[in-house]
Amino acid sequence: MILSNVAIHRALNAGDIVIDPEPSPRLPSLAAPSSPFDTTAVNLRLSPYLSVCRTAQPLAFDLRKPGLPSLLDKVYEPLEMDPTGGYSLKPNTFVLGSTVEVVKLPIRPKRPVYAARVEGRSSFARCGLLIHFTAPTIHAGFDGTITLEIMNFGLHDIILYPDLHIAQLVFELVDGQPQRNDSQYQGQRRPSGAKGSAAKQSGRR
Repeated sequence: MILSNVAIHRALNAGDIVIDPEPSPRLPSLAAPSSPFDTTAVNLRLSPYLSVCRTAQPLAFDLRKPGLPSLLDKVYEPLEMDPTGGYSLKPNTFVLGSTVEVVKLPIRPKRPVYAARVEGRSSFARCGLLIHFTAPTIHAGFDGTITLEIMNFGLHDIILYPDLHIAQLVFELVDGQPQRNDSQYQGQRRPSGAKGSAAKQSGRR
């Protein structure tokens, strides 16, 4: 069952879903004519911190080995987008990004439990922008920013900007109380999946 925007608001009020900072406004008004809450999803913003692949590295990913987050930190280098000029994503170029918002889907006794799916936005998809590769699922119990696997499949550059509403999150009610099985990306705060703040990643304090 997919949650409507009204149901998402109820879950936020009850603490069954946590989005920090919470997208606003919840409802459009004369002062704010648009809302990030669509009828069955909420839009999330792009963090200014990207992870861009270092070039000319003689490396192959062995997917059988653990510790991918630490390896990705070596393969990718951090880049902070220019808030004015943005970042020009070239055709057939792949970068990692993440949401500004931290999303938490707590598992609590005798409370509804939710999972989510991160999806792209239709207007951006028409320009050739992909924001996830076969990995849309945000499992119940997750706590962290959402990593975006961003690819330009079009023929023209796509300019990315900090705080761009780049993705939408769709929530679903989980049937039954799941047992915790946190992934290696639990608590992530960087696009690579490593723990810690994006400010530390970029060298800022």
